[in-house]
Amino acid sequence: MKTEKHSRYLLACCTFAGLLASIAISGLLFSLDFISKTPSGTFFAVIGSSLGYYDSNTSPYVGLLLHFATGAVAGNLLGQGAIFWNRLIPFGFKRGTILGIITGISLWLVFFLPLTTYIIQPKLDMFNFSAPNQYVFVIAQHFQGLYLVVVIGSFFFHVIYGIILGLIAGRLIELKHSV
Repeated sequence: MKTEKHSRYLLACCTFAGLLASIAISGLLFSLDFISKTPSGTFFAVIGSSLGYYDSNTSPYVGLLLHFATGAVAGNLLGQGAIFWNRLIPFGFKRGTILGIITGISLWLVFFLPLTTYIIQPKLDMFNFSAPNQYVFVIAQHFQGLYLVVVIGSFFFHVIYGIILGLIAGRLIELKHSV
């Protein structure tokens, strides 16, 4: 049986690992902006503008913070599951990686895919015809016709997120047990 202290540590490790993994993935998304020659933070601006933040100074930061929060919450949910079911404890590199990948794919299936399909993409389509300003219109234009590319590409980003989450959480938990 897990003690309360052990449960808190497990939860903290998984939450922290989820946050770090989302920060790492965000860095990769910023590099995509550089490669595609779009303004820095364009991916995050899509999130922010879809939620009604149309200002170029606010929208990317709202999206970025929500991205960090989502990553931390996903890690926390892995930790919550591990508290109640020992098979979900991401102990070590191999187990951590496998559980992390499962978490990343689950996040993609349960959260990203429905959000993108039913909220973000319809908003982007609407912005192509009636955007609140030029900034949002340019973002919507950039993503026009890229739905499938975004969905498939995001799958791989979620797998990478899961690998990073699992490696970090697995190592932190392993370190605790080796002391």
